[in-house]
Amino acid sequence: MNHFKFVIFSTLAIAALGLVGCSGGPKDEGQTASTTGASTGSGDGGAKKYRIAFIPKGATHEFWKSMQAGAEKAAAENNVELLWKAPLKEDDRAEQIKVVENFTAEKVDGIILAPLDEEALKAPVQEAQSANIPIVIVDSALKDTKVVSFIATDNKLGGKLGGEKLAQVVGAGGKVILLRYAEGSASTMAREDGFMEAAKEGKLEIASQEQHAGATRETAQSAAENLISRFKTADGIGVTGIFTPNESSTFGFLRALQNAQLAGKVHFVGFDSSKELLQAVRDGQIDGLVLQNPYKMGYEGITNMVKHLKGETVPETIDTGAVLVDKTNIDNEEIKNLLPKN
Repeated sequence: MNHFKFVIFSTLAIAALGLVGCSGGPKDEGQTASTTGASTGSGDGGAKKYRIAFIPKGATHEFWKSMQAGAEKAAAENNVELLWKAPLKEDDRAEQIKVVENFTAEKVDGIILAPLDEEALKAPVQEAQSANIPIVIVDSALKDTKVVSFIATDNKLGGKLGGEKLAQVVGAGGKVILLRYAEGSASTMAREDGFMEAAKEGKLEIASQEQHAGATRETAQSAAENLISRFKTADGIGVTGIFTPNESSTFGFLRALQNAQLAGKVHFVGFDSSKELLQAVRDGQIDGLVLQNPYKMGYEGITNMVKHLKGETVPETIDTGAVLVDKTNIDNEEIKNLLPKN
């Protein structure tokens, strides 16, 4: 009889160990494109491991890859389980809303969001806040919504830097094109406003400002080709300057100019960086790029969310900076720290 009890006890113990070894908590594979976190050695001992969702506008541009790298670094340092999930397309507001709603239902400890639309994302953010989930906004603002912290470039200032550079190389009276990004994107609209302010101060003539590039390099290239067709002359293009407010619009216009054999024949200032865009600066096909610090946005987003969750006070706004890079400073150490690492 004692032997029989021992066998039952041993069997139950082995089964329990098997359950412990296999359990990892429920996972929704459709909602977490990547999960990162520190397991040991973070210095937090037995501190709570926060589950923090990070929802960017997209995943394909170098900008978002750099932001993810910064978020992953801060997650490892702060013993955070990072849930990174981006919409498949950078203009899919409905998908981003769904991602916010799903993370709200999962009851994550916090959400960090780069909203695709300053109006459309207000309701899901407020629903998350009603569920006691704190929100940090990065890159692009939400209208009339109070959040833990807003971490971004001073986008209007960045656009003004680009406009001042274009006015400098084109000169007063120059005829220029502004290819906008997309309606509802607060960050790029602020850059466009800053550019227009600098263009007015620099006495530039705006030949076109009503066209939008859309969310991808391909749609931007198509919009740029239409503009080139519209202003094409027998010996080139009937404008002296171009401004674009983000990575995809800049790349798309560059590719359209290259295909039309016009790269380097018209002054061009863009926003954000990639290997191709930086090479175009070196080759004289782009006069300047306004660079942000997306790595810092990702890092500060996680760091300040953790501080808030621990009851610490965090700044309401954090300016992560902007700088204009051209041939004169592209090899400076301070600039190198903002460039893609690969």
